[in-house]
Amino acid sequence: MNKVAAHAYSTGQNGHIGPSIWALPQVSLRFWPVFLRNLLVWRKLAIPSLVGNIAEPLMWLVAFGYGMGALVGQVTVPGPNGAMQVPYILFLASGSICMSAMNAATFEALYSAFSRMHIQKTWDGILNAPVGLDDIVFAEMLWAAFKSLFTVTAILGVMLALNISHSPKLLIAWPILFGVGITFACIALIFNALAKGYDFFTYYFTLFLTPMMFLSGVFFPLSQLPPTVRAVAEWLPLSSAVALVRPLFMDQWPTDWFRHALVLVVFTGVSFWVALALTRKRFRI
Repeated sequence: MNKVAAHAYSTGQNGHIGPSIWALPQVSLRFWPVFLRNLLVWRKLAIPSLVGNIAEPLMWLVAFGYGMGALVGQVTVPGPNGAMQVPYILFLASGSICMSAMNAATFEALYSAFSRMHIQKTWDGILNAPVGLDDIVFAEMLWAAFKSLFTVTAILGVMLALNISHSPKLLIAWPILFGVGITFACIALIFNALAKGYDFFTYYFTLFLTPMMFLSGVFFPLSQLPPTVRAVAEWLPLSSAVALVRPLFMDQWPTDWFRHALVLVVFTGVSFWVALALTRKRFRI
């Protein structure tokens, strides 16, 4: 760790304990060079990165959307005028695009950010410049969200080519998916701050992301879940993301949109604050 930065966070000039790790974020425009640095490095590997990010969600879409979709046929979903029937491929596509935003942001905010912070010591080098730790964490969050937006844009293009949906409301889904990337980038940065090695991330994927992926209405309606499980699942961030995006794929407006948007905002704000506090604590040690 950068000893100068760590000391600045932990003690004052007279040896007194410095500001609390839970102090409000102090983000300045100096985050932008950090973001730009990540962009310039990634630009050299943009094509392989894109292929890797869209390959898995497209395999899910083809295998389940067309394979299982042939067996399932139509799925009943709530609509503004009551229940409505939609093709399973459309149901799955509208949920899997949210899952793709989640996964792309998560991988960037975990593995790539951890490499820059712990393995490559890139953060230490940046802290020697007039850039604060808060700026670095904020830049990493935005960068992970940008990577997720880049991924879902490519996937949306494929979905349009496959004629899955041509709703003009997809233009509104695009910024929502960027917000989904921000939410999950913030959550992932919490585990990035706690990790001692790459193996630690297995707990996050196994105990949080994978269960949420199957409990958030991506592959089947939430109405199929037991009432108790459904009561919890409806408040998961991925459930709220799907609830906002899926109706747009069907050329409908989401119902109860304020509650779902509020869930994402609360998860984002709390997670970023916790991630920042834990990162500050890590750099104090």
